[in-house]
Amino acid sequence: MNTWLSRIFAIIGLILLLSALFTDLSVRPGLLLLLVAGATGIMNHSSLRGFSFTAWVLVCVGFALAYPGLLQEWGGFRLTLLIVPLTQIIMFGMGTTLSLKDFSRILVAPWPVLLGVILQFCIMPVMGFLIALSLGFDGELAAGIVLIGSVSGGVASNLMAFIAKANVALSVTMTVVSTFVAPLMTPLLMGIFAGRFIPIDTLAMMIGVFNIIVIPVVAGLIAHSVLYSKKPWAWNAGWLALITFIAGMIVYVALTVTPETLGILAPLRNGVILGGILLSVVALSKIVVSVWLGRPNTWIDRALPLVSMAGICAILAIIIAQTHDVLMEAGMLLVLAAVIHNSLGYGFGYWGSRWIGAFLGQLGYRLGLRKTASTLIDEANCRTVAFEVGMQNGGMATGLAMDVLQSHVAALPPNLFGTWMNISGSVLANYWKRKSPQTAGATDGSVSGRKFAATQAQEGVSSK
Repeated sequence: MNTWLSRIFAIIGLILLLSALFTDLSVRPGLLLLLVAGATGIMNHSSLRGFSFTAWVLVCVGFALAYPGLLQEWGGFRLTLLIVPLTQIIMFGMGTTLSLKDFSRILVAPWPVLLGVILQFCIMPVMGFLIALSLGFDGELAAGIVLIGSVSGGVASNLMAFIAKANVALSVTMTVVSTFVAPLMTPLLMGIFAGRFIPIDTLAMMIGVFNIIVIPVVAGLIAHSVLYSKKPWAWNAGWLALITFIAGMIVYVALTVTPETLGILAPLRNGVILGGILLSVVALSKIVVSVWLGRPNTWIDRALPLVSMAGICAILAIIIAQTHDVLMEAGMLLVLAAVIHNSLGYGFGYWGSRWIGAFLGQLGYRLGLRKTASTLIDEANCRTVAFEVGMQNGGMATGLAMDVLQSHVAALPPNLFGTWMNISGSVLANYWKRKSPQTAGATDGSVSGRKFAATQAQEGVSSK
């Protein structure tokens, strides 16, 4: 597309995207076509391509507001039933970008990871609770605000760290650690804070986190080894066929076991089935694409960000359609809550790591550990912690709201907050991009971390 035409589309898109936040699109459906034109222009403009995902998210929001009836049922099938599987697929995609080395880095640099995770699970739930009280929210809406503050960090933070010239390795490690801490912390925090608004079954929520997040991510980790391991077995059709068979058998066994037999663990059955299917598809695809046809695995690097983008847009549109009336009534107040919550997360993440790092640096100097503690003061690490604390896993929160809380209304705040996180994260990352931290190793990361971030940056795609 010609540069001047891209600029025109980009300018139109930016104006309309801002208008979309304050305009009732349900009475202006014609604006949708212009939003699509603006998003297309942004996607094809080199300077604005990083905002492509945000632009298309707002297109989906506009469509859901204009035609909510089209996104509720299709032929008697309730579209809300797609939310949890789509979230699991997104989490599986996250797992395929990770390796076991991403877990070991916490042993190399534990201080920034520990500080970031503590700030995330201490600051954000409390802020969500206080914001809900201060702005007068109650019931399921208030619980949804607390929920988005109580979940782990989202993979979009890895992309933002890459763009902002922060520490991608630290970002990936913090995302991994917070994800696997979430089964304990999220139900606990929801019981403490959201329990003030609605009844919370902490055990059911813990099982829900395992079903929606942990099982798909673990399946993705196994898929990562299948796709990228350089060991002979990973390139042998026989071994790959065996993996396909084993994954298929796991799916078969899970299908034959009735939910009544599993009792309270029944929700885990769905995660195991979907994880097994996805792992089978990955192993079988590698047999065909890489072993038989001799082609590289780069297709997965391009496919997963697009799948994540489509999944997040679908989830957002479905929830907006289901809660259309609630959004029309409390939309602007929810946007205000999202802005405050997200901004406080960035602020506490950045300045908290800097101030605490300075304190530990002084303490470490006296104890002879200055080099270890002073890494917290590193500008690149402070930026990384800011993104990790400020950007939560909206997909996880949405899935839990639907699967455990059984509430469309509780799923609305995570979706709106997630949309705002992508807007603010893109702006902040591009601002910091122009201010180099001048720190050695600022963008050093694992192969998987760099590959994930670089691929998404190229595609203009991020995820909650």
